[in-house]
Amino acid sequence: MTQAELFTLLKTTLYPVSYHHFTTAPTPPYIVYLRAFDNNIFSDYKVHGKFKFYQVELYTTKKDLAAEQKLEAVLNGINSEYDVTETYIESEALYQVIYTIKITEKF
Repeated sequence: MTQAELFTLLKTTLYPVSYHHFTTAPTPPYIVYLRAFDNNIFSDYKVHGKFKFYQVELYTTKKDLAAEQKLEAVLNGINSEYDVTETYIESEALYQVIYTIKITEKF
C-alpha cells in the first residue's frame, strides 16, 4: 500500500484528513496521519522491502467511540497490524487517539 492509497482509504471515513497537520484545524472529528519510521526487510545484504509505520491520529472534542469504530473499520480493512494509544490534550481541549499502523512495501 502506498501513502496515497492510505490517504484515499482514510477519506472514506468522511472526516477531514491531512498529512502531518492542517494549516487551520477543522471542526473535530478529524484525522491527521504521518509516516513515523521505516524498518527495512533484508537478506543477503539486499533490501527486499520495508515495513512503513504510520501514525494515524483521530482528534475529537469528547470520547467518541463511534468515530473510533469508524476509523478502526477502515484500518481493519487494510489487513494491517496496529497499536492504539490515547491522550487528552488540555491546551486544545481535544482527545487524541493514535493508531500506529504497519504497512509492508515489497520491492
